[in-house]
Amino acid sequence: MMSALYMILGTLIALGVLVTFHEFGHFWVARRCGVKVLRFSVGFGTPLLRWSDRQGTEYVVAAIPLGGYVKMLDEREGNVPPELADQSFNRKTVGQRIAIVIAGPTANFLLAIAFFWVLAMMGSEQVRPVIGAVESGSIAQQAGLTAG
Repeated sequence: MMSALYMILGTLIALGVLVTFHEFGHFWVARRCGVKVLRFSVGFGTPLLRWSDRQGTEYVVAAIPLGGYVKMLDEREGNVPPELADQSFNRKTVGQRIAIVIAGPTANFLLAIAFFWVLAMMGSEQVRPVIGAVESGSIAQQAGLTAG
């Protein structure tokens, strides 16, 4: 029973890391392109943790860690004060919008490369092909195989 709980917990933690990294890709590029980020959320549902930074971005960790989102200022989603209009997602160039959209999958791709690099540097134990025992009269003995 405990091993199943550990597997579920490990899966949720791994998914949380992937979602966080993915959303951070969108967040980072949006900020670099001058888009105002209203909310960075990992998870859905009831917020468990919530805080804000000096730029007014609200950070949320929610109860159901099966996804996340980055909410950006966008004139298509409501009224935007004129002084913030240039920080709106829809006012950015097509290239900037494409960069923001593909930043999440790109972040996941880079994370996968980093994980594989770490695994490659750790190496692995090689299993040597050692024969434990050869039964007398077996096909292995007839073929000339010996223990060791």
